[in-house]
Amino acid sequence: MRALLIRDLRLALRSGGGFGLGLTFFLIVIVLVPFSVGPASSLLSRIAPGILWLGALLACLLSLDRLLTVDWEDGALDLLSTSPIPLEGIVSIKALAHWITTGLPLLLVAPLLGVLLHLPVDGFGVLISSLALGTPALSMIGVFGAALTIGIKRGGLLLSLLVLPLYIPTLIFGAEAARRGAQGLEFGTPLLFLAGITGFVLALMPFVAAVVLRLNLR
Repeated sequence: MRALLIRDLRLALRSGGGFGLGLTFFLIVIVLVPFSVGPASSLLSRIAPGILWLGALLACLLSLDRLLTVDWEDGALDLLSTSPIPLEGIVSIKALAHWITTGLPLLLVAPLLGVLLHLPVDGFGVLISSLALGTPALSMIGVFGAALTIGIKRGGLLLSLLVLPLYIPTLIFGAEAARRGAQGLEFGTPLLFLAGITGFVLALMPFVAAVVLRLNLR
């Protein structure tokens, strides 16, 4: 399992789905926001939690089409499916590798970019907590979407259309928790809902994605 994780991390970096792509896109989104809505600090601080969460979600979406495509194209996925590791474990490792190369860097850099949007100091801790709870669900749902569209030519757009509706609950509760934290309000309830969504996704999606992969590999 550890060797598979290391291999997937290397593949993610080589295929352009590594640290730089997501972080660059995230930075571009955050930098462009003041140009589009104006430089007023009061407005930016009010919309900062939602913008940061939306930017993180879109950055996670960028590399999803390469999650399984590389292994599909070179035949490695067929070999992995016959290995002693069950497909549920394989898709879980894929999701973990995606989170390490995409979600974790976004989690670390989000507070720094929050300064650009005048995010209140009280909101930084809740923002980090919400991203830490929510981004693993984004990666796991992304693996499920990649399994659905594997083998389809130009399936990137279809993948986005399939995955985005499933991302909405995570986005709603993650942004709401960050907004409440920034405004000094009670944020425990949306964080609990966010944790529940992530727990449900991590418990269910590996099995669903494995079933879809078995059907596509036949």
